[in-house]
Amino acid sequence: MSQNTAPHRKPQSSTSSGAWAAGGTLFAGVLMLVTGIMDILQGIAGIAEDDVYTRVGDYVFKFNLTTWGWIHLILGLILVIVGYGILKGAEWGRVAGIALASLNVLLHFLFLPYQPWWSLFTMAVSIFVIWALATDEGHGRDARI
Repeated sequence: MSQNTAPHRKPQSSTSSGAWAAGGTLFAGVLMLVTGIMDILQGIAGIAEDDVYTRVGDYVFKFNLTTWGWIHLILGLILVIVGYGILKGAEWGRVAGIALASLNVLLHFLFLPYQPWWSLFTMAVSIFVIWALATDEGHGRDARI
């Protein structure tokens, strides 16, 4: 008599840092979606109305607010697409997410004269996204052995 049995799988070791990273990756995808939507709204506000934002202090980096509006709008659209890719588990989403979150930190640093508190908050969120995407080792890998 023969007996059909399912192939044995190795139990996956779940460490607490791996669980944090996996949960962090999911949260990073959601944060990228939200940040992208907020950037889209910021972009529309900057394009439609030049006097929505006022400068706080005199900084070296001076850009036209309509230009900032277009930058935020385009970056927001790309962030939404990449955030969706991260939530779907795509490896390109993870790599693009790290790159875009890094770009988002840089752009919000340059946007500090217009929205200092919001820019600092967004930079902190983007740094968390970079950490979460860079530390999740199991993201996008096939769990079958």
